[in-house]
Amino acid sequence: MVDAARARKIADRIQRVVAEMLDRRIKDPRLGFVTVTDARITADLRDATVYYTVFGTPEEKAGTSAALESAKGVIRSEVGRQTGIRHTPSLTFVVDEVQENAQHIEELLAKARQADAEVAQRATGAQPAGEPDPYKAPRAEDEDE
Repeated sequence: MVDAARARKIADRIQRVVAEMLDRRIKDPRLGFVTVTDARITADLRDATVYYTVFGTPEEKAGTSAALESAKGVIRSEVGRQTGIRHTPSLTFVVDEVQENAQHIEELLAKARQADAEVAQRATGAQPAGEPDPYKAPRAEDEDE
């Protein structure tokens, strides 16, 4: 086991190496517009998970996933060469759902804004259910005394 700081540095290095490989060396036509968003590695440095996003249609996303799986060996050998660790970690590519989650949150916020606007519209011109001043005013003491 290694400390968390070293594992994070290695994961960052893996992220950069994979991004460079996808940009410069992997020439698969199925590979779409890919962005490597994150990389995480286990504490024993045996398995690395690379998160990526793809801009495009579902067919392009599926093609990119297939291209990454077919290029996994070349990418892994380059990761091993550039990181210099004893055992090259096995790579797993996972689609990062950040964009879809952000879109869902935006939709929920828009619904909440619309509901707030409807409540505010209904509240305009509304009268309170009780007296206008619900607080009892203290009795004024006689000034004669």
